Amino acid sequence: MRDLGVGFRYLAQGQKWVGRHGRWFGFGLLPGLVTLVLYAGALVGLGYGADDLVAWLTPFADDWTSPWLGFFRGTLTGLVFVFGLFLAVITFTAVTLLVGQPFYESLSEEVDRSEGGDVPESGLPLWRELWISARDSLRVVLRVAFYGILLFACGFIPVIGQTVVPVLGFCVSGFFLAEELTAVALQRRGVELKERLALLRGRRMATLGFGVPLTLAFLVPFVAVFLMPGAVAGATLMARDLRGETGGGDRDDDERNGASAENDQARGNLPFSGGDQGVHHLPH
Repeated sequence: MRDLGVGFRYLAQGQKWVGRHGRWFGFGLLPGLVTLVLYAGALVGLGYGADDLVAWLTPFADDWTSPWLGFFRGTLTGLVFVFGLFLAVITFTAVTLLVGQPFYESLSEEVDRSEGGDVPESGLPLWRELWISARDSLRVVLRVAFYGILLFACGFIPVIGQTVVPVLGFCVSGFFLAEELTAVALQRRGVELKERLALLRGRRMATLGFGVPLTLAFLVPFVAVFLMPGAVAGATLMARDLRGETGGGDRDDDERNGASAENDQARGNLPFSGGDQGVHHLPH
């Protein structure tokens, strides 16, 4: 259970990191805002066109008498919109990460840089990174859909369907949400989807501690936009932990920079205190 708190700590530290690096917070907001506008437009269009879509899909009901025609098509219209909203919720993160791939990679690199040590780079062209990200996101969405159908069927089991199944649903969503977010940092390290899943399963409770609270917050897309930069930062910190790299976000930037300066002075790398060790790279 201790790992559960570790995962939540990385989530909180990610939000704290972007809070201390305000320009990176604004930089990381852009993809989420773009995606939110696109999704809002799609949902508004679905709201206006759902009844026409249902009428087109059910021509056999044209001759039904009132009130059965209205009840039948009204119910289907509601279900179509609910299904569209469900798809929007489960795909919002994947689409945002795809749209914001260059933004979030830069943010993730800056987190690595602030933690000290090497800053891994994939070395792949942007189109190749986008292709890998889209392919892996599709695989994750298919896995989520499979578990979603399975849990939906289990939802008809008395008592268990109303208690255990919803909890399992949030756990499944949280696990795969954590996978998508840590993929930003792990993909730069050349870690494939299969290995990423193995790493997360090895620290399952930490993964759930990170992903489940975020899933609950992401149910409100507008909230998701503002949490996304910190979520990417926190996922980078957790990815470093999963890979056994140094740092991991246990200390504040000032403390880490001070310790780094002391080490450099001890080795003779710095002739005097001060200098530019506290300066952070900013997006251009």
